[in-house]
Amino acid sequence: MNRFRADAGVLLLPGCGDSGPAHWQSLWEAGNPSFRRVVQDDWMHPVRAAWQARLEEAVTQAGPGTVLVAHSLGCLLAAHWAARTRRRVRAALLVAVPDPAGPEFPSAATGFAQPPMRPLPFKSLVVASRDDAYGGVDHARRCADAWGAELIDIGSAGHINACSGLGAWPQGQALLRRLRE
Repeated sequence: MNRFRADAGVLLLPGCGDSGPAHWQSLWEAGNPSFRRVVQDDWMHPVRAAWQARLEEAVTQAGPGTVLVAHSLGCLLAAHWAARTRRRVRAALLVAVPDPAGPEFPSAATGFAQPPMRPLPFKSLVVASRDDAYGGVDHARRCADAWGAELIDIGSAGHINACSGLGAWPQGQALLRRLRE
């Protein structure tokens, strides 16, 4: 696995259910000592306020040079958090943004609807797949435009998770390196 520069930490923000051992987030974490997962108390019944408090604690400890790497519900968490915090981060890689109004959005997730649709206070990339059942490219484009982020369309890659067969996802690693440089 490629190693990233360790000059600034990375906080991994998994989505509903966490990221299992074959998910690219878990593979990145296992291979990089400066990568840390923001662990939530309840992965199956996400409550935005509780998840946001955990993210606030993690960013406070990690510092302003931190880069957020969010997947799915973690992307909405990052947007909600950014609208309410005084803390700063360096950048964010936002992968597979789900549509809270979509039919596949997890009903157990509380407080994630209507994410703030204004520019994020940090550089960000939104990565989307054309066949993501949780939120396609059109939804990702609306979010990227509102958040002032660059949209990266990676073609058909499902929900950009372990089921997508990406392994350590070298393309994502390259996008993260670009954000960090």
